[in-house]
Formats: sequence, structure tokens, C-alpha cells
Amino acid sequence: MGATISLTFPEPDIACLVLDAPDRSANVLSQPVLGELDEHLGQLESREDLAGLLIRSAKPSIFIAGADLREFVASLDIPDEEAEAICRRGQTLFRRLSQTRFVTVAAIHGVCVGGGAELACWCDRRVMSDHPRTQIGFPEVKLGLFPGWGGTVRAPRLAGLGNAVELITSGRSISAREAVAMGLADQFVPPEQLESAAIAVVRHEQTTQAYQRDRESRRGPISISDTELGFLGLTASAMIRMETKGHYPAPEAALEAMLEGAGSDEEAAAQREARGMAKLFGSPVNAALLNVFFLTDRNKKDRGVEGDVAPQEINTVGVVGAGIMGTGIAAANVKRGIAVWLKDASSEALQRGLQATLEEASYDRDMKGPSAGKLAKHAPLLNAVAHDADWSVCDLVIEAIVENAEVKKEVLPQIEARLGESGFLASNTSTIPITSLAESLRRPERFCGIHFFNPVRRMQLVEVIRGERTSDETVSTAVAYAKRLGKMPIVLKDGPGFLVNRLLLPYMNEALELLLDGVSISEVERAAKAFGMPMGPITLYDVVGLDTALFAGRVLWEAFPDRIAVSPLLSRLVKAGRLGQKTGAGFFRYAGKKNKPEPDPEFDTMVQDLLREPRELTREQITHRLFLPMLLEATRVLEEELVRDVRDVDLGLIFGIGFPAFRGGLLFWADQIGASTILKQLEEIEYLGARAEPTPLLQEMARTGKKFYSGGRVS
Repeated sequence: MGATISLTFPEPDIACLVLDAPDRSANVLSQPVLGELDEHLGQLESREDLAGLLIRSAKPSIFIAGADLREFVASLDIPDEEAEAICRRGQTLFRRLSQTRFVTVAAIHGVCVGGGAELACWCDRRVMSDHPRTQIGFPEVKLGLFPGWGGTVRAPRLAGLGNAVELITSGRSISAREAVAMGLADQFVPPEQLESAAIAVVRHEQTTQAYQRDRESRRGPISISDTELGFLGLTASAMIRMETKGHYPAPEAALEAMLEGAGSDEEAAAQREARGMAKLFGSPVNAALLNVFFLTDRNKKDRGVEGDVAPQEINTVGVVGAGIMGTGIAAANVKRGIAVWLKDASSEALQRGLQATLEEASYDRDMKGPSAGKLAKHAPLLNAVAHDADWSVCDLVIEAIVENAEVKKEVLPQIEARLGESGFLASNTSTIPITSLAESLRRPERFCGIHFFNPVRRMQLVEVIRGERTSDETVSTAVAYAKRLGKMPIVLKDGPGFLVNRLLLPYMNEALELLLDGVSISEVERAAKAFGMPMGPITLYDVVGLDTALFAGRVLWEAFPDRIAVSPLLSRLVKAGRLGQKTGAGFFRYAGKKNKPEPDPEFDTMVQDLLREPRELTREQITHRLFLPMLLEATRVLEEELVRDVRDVDLGLIFGIGFPAFRGGLLFWADQIGASTILKQLEEIEYLGARAEPTPLLQEMARTGKKFYSGGRVS
């Protein structure tokens, strides 16, 4: 592979290091690239005729995307001292950019994050393009780390300690305009003026020598009073704990490094940063979050099928059903510039759906509502269909009506009859097998499931389900389409509940069984949230609707009656009209203005005669009851080869139900425990019968020591 960094001279006394990794879409700071930088700096440092050095990228939308994470993964088991030494080497290399005879300027166009942002911060000045893709940030906390090449040292000295704390502990990236406003960058210019602006900075600094004075001041402690420092520490720590619930140690460690480094000189602060970073490197949370990164990175590249099957471009989409899901799907399309035809059997529902679609597609965060400009832009893309539609104008039609197999089987052929020969048809069903829905279609090979999750605007996951006769072209097209909407599609073979709902139901079902075993709602909720779930399973029932959950449970009970039970408790609540938040009562009562769940004595009365002999269970035993049945169902999914890769299971659960990312995914978590230990844990709950019975796959893994992530692929 050729060199990533080349040396040019836009003017005789100004050098420019241009990064352009061959055969890669992004520049990353791998060890070979760092070696190239070291060599170039060595050549330039000895020259006395240079006025300045520019550093820029030749990539169209990326400056530097950070360090090479594959090198991180290969080094996770190194001792702390070696990790600290790696940080110190990076700090020493980048620090040279602030020690040269000449001014150094980072000319930033595109994404500048992680190690790239640290390199830029060690330069004397930063000029950014004002392109929307140009952003700078320190996302290391999202990998269970914090900046280790000087980010916690330099960012506070450039942007102020408060700004740096917010940026580094949140991991968010900011625009060029924001960076200039907080002092992290010096100016922003149009992309075509970036190099000339950077050269102008060099000329200005030649005259003023201001960069030399800034270098001197940045080497010392940060000017901040003890009172200000203490207040910042208290408020930032409280915010971090509220956000992380104590599951993610990196943000607090980063805060500590910056607070302690504020009173030190640059060198002492860098040493402290390296020591703190080394303690996080290779930790279980770091390993888990790196796994999540690679799950998402793989998904970006996955076409959903084997071989080179070209997808058809989707530019016009029909959506049948103007309810919550239909309008969410329509809005997701309109936001991406895709024309939408929206239809509903009810004219009133259609009008409400059109308004909801436009408002959602045109929402402006700053205005906290739809903006007039976006409304004007999006309105021409949205079309109402009042009667039978000529769907031949659409490349794809998505059915998003009531979750009832018989109704869908009646509607889908009607859509297909008015769909062009080259058009694709999909159902947004969450549980009903695609093969059964395709039985009455003339072109089942052009039909698949495209299951969006609610709310569509927030949920990234999309399940693409292929029926027995679905073609590769249809799957490839559905995957490419979902990615165009900014979603993460995973391709599944057909089956009841598909992936996410099939694995979610055992967890939800077990929560109800725990209640019938005398465990309180609060104990079940606390165990789930302590494990890292975003909400407890009982709250989740009320959020999704008890009637919806009951229907999904019956679909899976019909498929797997030996291990799925239709809870008498759930049936009783539904018959009583207690459907959750939407009716003001479910397992909880929702009486206040903020719609917060409150304990309901009426529920206690309703459940009393259903209770079994109470079981005294510890928090750990409750956790096993909740999550081991989910894991067993995942092993059955693998045995049935419903997923193409084991990593799709973890991706699906993290982005579909909020399985805690700091555990790396369900199967990654199981690998850390080990199959043998899991079998012992299952012995403790064998009284549950079939739903706690070890599968052949799990038993084989315990016998051989194999892990889920040993091979990755299933088929």
C-alpha cells in the first residue's frame, strides 16, 4: 500500500502535508501513518526557510477519522504501562506541531474527530470549511475511552474548560461555526477558499507572532478560580451520572483528567491524561463499545445479499395506512427528498396523517417546531391518495395498516394489481410471516417485509425480511433504500416475530411470570434498569400498549406453545380496558399532567387471585430470569439460521430494544460470561421448564469452549 501523507509546497516557504489514504474512503491515524508524520516533521523541523506548515486532507468529506480502531482491538490485552506509553508517544509526536520554528495550521474540511481533532488542536491555528459535513469532536467516550493524545490537555486551553468538558464528556461533534464561537477553531471559510485562508493565516502570524505568545500561555495552567473549578466539577459530574447511570466510566474519568489537569502545566496534564486513558483501555466497557462500533461499521458496508446484486433506485414511495407508523415512514422519506403518495381508508385519518407527516419532516430543533422553509420544501413531495391509487408511479409501496393477517392478505393483492411490473411491494408487519402474506400475490419475488420500529424518527433499526420466494434483487433494493433513509437494515429469513420481537417476547413474558411469582413491579423494573435497559419491562408494556403486546404474544404462542405462555394477567388487563399509557392505565396509572407512571392500587387488586406461591429471589436471580430466556431464544435463531451473521442479533437488539451498548450486545455479553457458566445459571431456574432448557447449540459451545463471536457467520 502506498503512502498516506504527501508533502507539497503551495508557496516556496509554506509546506503542506496532504493526507489521502490510498484505497480507503477515510484517513485514519494508524501506526504506519503516524510514522509517516514523524518522518515528514523530522525533515521540516530542520529547515530555517519555512514560514508555515499546513495540514489538510485530499478526501472529499473527511479530514481525519481518528485512530485505527483495528489496532486498538489487537492491543486490548496489553498492560497499563504499555497503553500509557502509546499515549505518550502520540502526545510527543503531536506536540511537536506546537514547537516548530514556523506556524502550523490545520486546514479542516470534512469530519475531524478523535485523534484527528487532537492533531488539529496541537496546531497553532485551525481553519475550517463551512461545509455541512465539516465537524470536529472527540467521540472517544462512545468507545469507553477519552482522548489520549492530548485532547484533554489542548481542548480546555483552546476552547475553555467548560466547553471542553461538555464536548469531551458528551462525545458530540460540532460544526465549524460552533467551533469558532467557542474558540476551538479560529475561522471558517467556504471550502474552495480553505487553503488560501490557511496561507493567509501563516502570513498574518509571520507579522504578529501571536502564535508564539499563545504557545507560551498554553503551556501553563488554565486560569480559573477554585470556586469556578469546584462548581464546574459538581455540575458536570451530576449531569454525567444522570446520563450514564453509572454504566459508562469514561466520561467521569475524562472530567477528572481535565479538572486535575487544569491546575497543571501542559506536560503534567499530558502525563495525567495518559495514565487515566491507560486505565480505561481494554476494560470490559471499552471492549463492548468497540464491538458496537464494528457492528455498525459492518452494517454500513453490508448489501444484504451475497454476490454483486445491483439494487433498484427508489425515488417514489407509496405508503398505505396513515396511522402512527405510516406517517412516520412517510416523514422519513420526505426528509430524504423521496416523493411520497399517502393513502388511508379514512379521509379524516388521511388528513391528519398528511399534517403529521409534514410537521415531523419539517421539524426544526432550534424552533422546537416545523419551520416555514422546510414546510415549503417538503410539501411538494407529499401527495394524498383518496381512492384506489394507480401505484404504477411508485418504485415501492409499503403497506402499514392494522397488524391483522387477514386484513393484510386482502389489501396487499389490491395494491399489487395497481403496481407497475418493475415496482416492489413491502409490508411493515412486525410479527406476521412474510411467506404467508405472499401466498395471494402474483409476484411474491418482488415482495418482502420492511419492518420499521416505532417511533420511526428515532429508531435506526429496520428489519428486512425475505419470504421463501423473495428475490435477491428485492432484498438488495430494500437494504439500499433503508440506508438511504439513514437506517440500519438487517436481513432476516422469514419466521414468526422475525428477530427483535421474537427475542423481546421471552424477556417481556418472564417479567409477567415474575409478578405472578410474587416479585414486585419495582423489583423487576430495578433489576432490568440495573442491567442497563433504558426502561423496565413493565413500563415497556404500558408504552407499547398491552393490546399490541397481547397480539404479538399470541402470534409467537401459536408458533412456540411449549415455551411461550399467553399470560392470564395480560389478558385480564386488556379485557378491563387497561391498555397502558394510551388509556391512562395499564400496570401503572397515568393521572398527572406529565403522564408519569404511578403505582395503582387497583392493579394490585386485579392481580391478587392470580398470584402463585411466592418465590424469594435475589436481584441476580431476577436478572437471570429476565435475560437468560432471551439468550436461549437467540441460540434457537442461530440454529434455525434466521440471521446471516451472529452480529446481526446484537445489532438488532441494541438498536431495536435498547439492549445496553456497554455490554456489547446479547451474544457478546454471553461470550464474556462463557457457555459453561450460563449452563450453571440455567440449572438454578430449571423449574421454569422448556423456556429455561439449554439448547443443543449452547451445550455444544460449553463442551468445546467455542464462543458466539468465534466465526461470526452462520450461513
